[in-house]
Amino acid sequence: MELKEIKQRSLWEKFYEDIEEKTFLQAWAWGEFQEMMGEKVWRFKIEEKEIPLAQAQFLTVSAKRGKFLLLPHGPVFKRNDFSLDKKREILKTFFLKLKEIAKKEKCIFIRICPIIERKKKHKNLFLDLGFKEAPFHVHPEATWELSLQKSEEELLSEMRKTTRYLIRRAIKEKDIEVEKSRDLKDIEIFSRLHEEVSKSQNFVPFSKKYLLNEFKAFLENDEVLLFLGKYKKKVVGGAFVIFWSKKAFYHHAALLPQYRKLPISYLIVWNALLEAKKRGCLFFDFWGYVSPKKYPSHPWAGPTFFKMGFGGRAKKYETTKDYPLSLFYIKNWIIEKIRKWKRRL
Repeated sequence: MELKEIKQRSLWEKFYEDIEEKTFLQAWAWGEFQEMMGEKVWRFKIEEKEIPLAQAQFLTVSAKRGKFLLLPHGPVFKRNDFSLDKKREILKTFFLKLKEIAKKEKCIFIRICPIIERKKKHKNLFLDLGFKEAPFHVHPEATWELSLQKSEEELLSEMRKTTRYLIRRAIKEKDIEVEKSRDLKDIEIFSRLHEEVSKSQNFVPFSKKYLLNEFKAFLENDEVLLFLGKYKKKVVGGAFVIFWSKKAFYHHAALLPQYRKLPISYLIVWNALLEAKKRGCLFFDFWGYVSPKKYPSHPWAGPTFFKMGFGGRAKKYETTKDYPLSLFYIKNWIIEKIRKWKRRL
């Protein structure tokens, strides 16, 4: 196996064209966004006899509790049917490079957010390398995904009855409309919505700088849109949707609490689904899932129930893993454990 650093966008993106199991966290634009935020980014590919096997984009995360190296939703395997031994060899090759860079960057630990199916045999792949279960996840370990390889009528017919009714009601409602935007100025509007919603739902919102830089990074190749939901011409909700490598991702969303009884969010998602189909996307990833039945008090239970109404299926990835490199990791572990408890995650 040969490890190669990739510095050309077209080569990097080409690898993902025919792969289903992937997310925008491995997109070239996500790396550019992280660089805008002051982090360092590396992109590597593993080949065997010039045949690509896997890719991994990883980056530094400069947190107050200490710097760490993060591999978000990766590595991405070229084929799902690789043997366990082949996957183990690939992971070990990436791990040696991660460890080398992490030590050079003086990171206190390495964190991997895998994107392989959650199974005991996959868990053991990481444990065998010395990884431990992380106390907190940075990115979703499960998601709700909808296939878009259907007609509009089929999509509607497979939705929950209430969801379908509310979409049709919103379409007929003259006071409700959805606008698509590529204007950076509208990020400020969305950011204010996000902040207001965070106060009522008790979560820490992304900063305006974070949202603006993410939008800029994906806007360069027309891979993002902001969907703004209006009621009587006033923006009261919105969604930040990324379109990358034939998949759409419902990444950020917000709706002012006083407008919850109106079907604005349903029309926003429906417009996003239609846009995704128009762009040739095969799947719509609702980004984040927890079983409402199993965890009814979880903060994501309500949003997940909403997402499930559009049809689709749950996908669970292997849980987040950490590889400690310093005794300072213990402090980080305690802080994140407390944070998880406070957020009821």
